[in-house]
Amino acid sequence: MSTGAWVSTSMPYLTPQREGHPDAWSAELAAQGRRGGQRIVDAGEVAAAGEVAELLGVAPGEAVVMRKRVMFLEDVPCELTDTYYPVSIARGTPLAGTAKIPGGAVTLLARLGHTGARVREDVSARMPDVEERAALRTEPGEPVLRLVRVTFDSADRPIQADIMTMPAHRQRLRYEIETGIG
Repeated sequence: MSTGAWVSTSMPYLTPQREGHPDAWSAELAAQGRRGGQRIVDAGEVAAAGEVAELLGVAPGEAVVMRKRVMFLEDVPCELTDTYYPVSIARGTPLAGTAKIPGGAVTLLARLGHTGARVREDVSARMPDVEERAALRTEPGEPVLRLVRVTFDSADRPIQADIMTMPAHRQRLRYEIETGIG
């Protein structure tokens, strides 16, 4: 991992923000005295491909709402994030548009009555494809981490699926788990 790598924990990204507070990414940057942002490159309804359909528990080809973003840290792309929602939750909401959402998507979901109760994350490493390498400005031979996160509501229905791709040498993922023992 190179100097200046980003250390990220998932919990802030799963918790709705209080009214008037920034989204989790902006808050995390500010807390670390860093600057960055995001660019929403596409949003709207799409047909769920196999993996997305499986993550959201819908039929392949069924409509879902998608938001594609590029996250920046100090003006360097650090993550590609594709987020998907069931149309029953996101159709006609700001989740289907390209405008930034005050407080972030998790905050909007909570306002719409959809709060995460359980999250499943899978992390893997692989070599990036040509488009990912160009978007993330990585060198040949530099692997990426792929984090797939599904957020479920209290009835165990998927409400959001994220597929994130990030340069492995610029990222460290931190997981803190409470066992409930003792």
